[in-house]
Parts: sequence; C-alpha cells; structure tokens
Amino acid sequence: MIDLDDTDRAVLRALQGDATLTAAELGRQVGVSQSVAWRRVKRLTEAGVIKGRRLDLDKEALGFGVTVFLGVKLLAKGRASLEDFERAVTAIPEVQTVQHVLGRYDYRLRVVARDLSDFERVLRRRLMTLPGAGEVEANVVLSEERRPGPLG
Repeated sequence: MIDLDDTDRAVLRALQGDATLTAAELGRQVGVSQSVAWRRVKRLTEAGVIKGRRLDLDKEALGFGVTVFLGVKLLAKGRASLEDFERAVTAIPEVQTVQHVLGRYDYRLRVVARDLSDFERVLRRRLMTLPGAGEVEANVVLSEERRPGPLG
C-alpha cells in the first residue's frame, strides 16, 4: 500500500471527476504546477493506484434503457464449473460486469438491455443456457446515482 498525502488525494479526486484532464488543467485544479501534477500521476500509476482511464458512455443515449442486476447460483461449484461459467458469461456483450461473490448466489452480473423484452430475450436465450447456471434472481434498476470513490 502506498502512502497518500493531501495532494495525491486531490489529484485522484480530480481525475475521478474527469480522467481526461491534462497535467496543466490538473495542476491548476489541485493548486500545483503542471510538472508536479504529471509526476504525481506518473507515481500513482506506477504504484498501481491508477489502473487506467475509462470512457464513461451514456447507456440510455446508446439505446440501452434497462439495467438489471442478476444473482446466479451455479448447479455445481467445482473449479471447472466456475471457469466454464466465467468464460461463457464474459462473451455475452450485454453483461457489463461479472462478480464472483460470497452469499446466497455465486455470481452477481450487471446486464444492460434495450428494454424489458430485450432483457427477457437475453435472459432466456443467453443467460439461462450458460454452463452450470442454476437459480437466477433479477433486480431491475429503477434509478441510479453515481457515488464518488473511496476518496470522497
């Protein structure tokens, strides 16, 4: 674990808000020079604190108006079963995230679809036919707000 000072935290907060900031913009926002901002980002990246920068797409603008969280319980839980399931589920483009979890279900999936009938098609034709898939519970997202990361 790396020790973070107030400037590091300010840099990370600023980049969480807009990962496209240039070093000059970042420096102005955080109150340091461009070169200091660049060195901080480089150090945080090399230390593995910054893993990459992502493009945040608006799902609704792209026609994906429904988000569903699925809990999936596997029929068998051997290593091969887990690997087969993970390999197959990550090949489905509507599945945005796959999380192997503890609890009632073995996996938690975030799935997007154009509408509920499109989700039903994805569920019946793709998800329910996955190797080892057993019990499935769906939770349709009604609204969502973005929470800042662990730095606030």
